[in-house]
Amino acid sequence: MIKKIKKIFKRFFQIIGILLAVIIVAGLGFRSFGPKPNKPDGKLVDVNGIKLHINTSGMKNDKPTVIIEGGASASTEYYYWLSEGLKDSLRVIRYDRAGNGYSELSNESRSAERISKELHQLLEEAGEKPPYILAGHSMGGPYIRVFTELYPNEVEALIFIDATHPEQVERLNAAPKSSFRFKSTLFLLNTVAFFSDLGIIGLFESFSANPLLASDGLPNRINERTRDFALNGKRTRAYKDEIEHYHSTLRRAGETKHFDSLPIRVFTAVEIDKEVYRENGLDPDKFLNEVIAAQKEFTELSTNGKQFLIDGNHQTIFTKKENANIINKEILKLVKEIENKRHTTIYKKT
Repeated sequence: MIKKIKKIFKRFFQIIGILLAVIIVAGLGFRSFGPKPNKPDGKLVDVNGIKLHINTSGMKNDKPTVIIEGGASASTEYYYWLSEGLKDSLRVIRYDRAGNGYSELSNESRSAERISKELHQLLEEAGEKPPYILAGHSMGGPYIRVFTELYPNEVEALIFIDATHPEQVERLNAAPKSSFRFKSTLFLLNTVAFFSDLGIIGLFESFSANPLLASDGLPNRINERTRDFALNGKRTRAYKDEIEHYHSTLRRAGETKHFDSLPIRVFTAVEIDKEVYRENGLDPDKFLNEVIAAQKEFTELSTNGKQFLIDGNHQTIFTKKENANIINKEILKLVKEIENKRHTTIYKKT
């Protein structure tokens, strides 16, 4: 009987081994002979030996240039409607942080200060000039706070789009650094990156009718481009590198206490999957109220802050055109206020 059980187990593991071998060979074949990534919509600019992707739209003028600092792992594609809605009036810059989207992976630390300095150098190398309006989504929120502290004379306004709060761990259920949840996330990202490098994720993605990284509201041709980021493990590895610095980034952002009268506009997503929160033992309505209250604190970073609630989730707050239009309308209104203030100041001086 024991010999028979051993034989069954041996046969079972032989079959599993064969299946794994077939999947790996198929993945490597797909990686070698499958589709190649699209050409980036923007251009690649060398920053300290790393080529970063920058995508510009709109003509250069005397108005502030809008810089979009995306969330962790969110490439320039996701901010399509923000760019489209502003480009006829303003210069708009989207870019991919190192390793994300079409940018090359960096071996340098992914600290908030490093990322802010890389963005600053990218803008200089690309020939862009301040003043800037910085728009930060999710983890982009902490980054634009640090950038503004480092280069205060170059920033004329801050836009927070469902941005990450410096006390996300203490108040909003983010995983502590020492927790199993956080460590397992890093392990999972390493695993996904490994299988992506083998071509396995890209292979499965090729059979999917809808791209794995597609977002509701974006045009099909934009969503289709996100298939590029499953062809290897670069994006996932860059995401993991940033997440490793998650807690130090939040701590650093929390040190930026006040921006005087700098205009600040805060857009908060109020659409959440209530069942998911209940499954995790959280009261969804109470949690949402805590998020709204926490993000309202961004408006208190200056004497000129306003908050807007938008019927969208963490992504559709800007990937749906109607939501992006709300944000764009307020940005254009803000630019008008900045111009009026500038003209008034000039008039008083003369």
